[in-house]
Amino acid sequence: MPRGYRVLIDWLATVAFALALVLFVKTEVANPYRIPSSSMEPTLHCARPYPGCAAGFSDRVLANRFIYRFRDPRRGEIVVFRAPETAARLCQGGGVYVKRLVGLPGDRISERNGVLYVNDRRMNEPYVRPEDRDTRTSTFGRVAEGQYFFMGDNRAASCDSRTWGTVARADLIGPVFATYWPPQRIGTP
Repeated sequence: MPRGYRVLIDWLATVAFALALVLFVKTEVANPYRIPSSSMEPTLHCARPYPGCAAGFSDRVLANRFIYRFRDPRRGEIVVFRAPETAARLCQGGGVYVKRLVGLPGDRISERNGVLYVNDRRMNEPYVRPEDRDTRTSTFGRVAEGQYFFMGDNRAASCDSRTWGTVARADLIGPVFATYWPPQRIGTP
């Protein structure tokens, strides 16, 4: 085979391998997501001019897509998930959401004057600023087996499980493990 063909085949094989590796990592290991709304402010930023956004650029985060194959989700994790169909109807948009996991299967969830209670115990939530709490008082009941309850850190501006209910385990994509954009916010949430 002439040298030119060997070089071309070598380049094509290298590009194909690199593309396959990138696609594998994106679909099975880590995938990037953008924060579209102010529901996770100030932990994760969305971009102005959206109401309540504190930054000029939306945070871009990476979610670990495989970890839930090896362990259960943990309370307090920021998780990327596919929202239930009711979220699209009740929250002016469906698709993929990023929220904090606050209720595990079997937990009893309630909110009293904007403060979260799990199994009648007040939760310590240093990531929720007092000005971002709402004034709701509601009881949401027990989280069913295989279901999870999510809330945004900016409670007053979050359309979450309080509105559209719980999320099935099969719809959890994975926990956020890093912010990669904008550069001044690179780190872990």
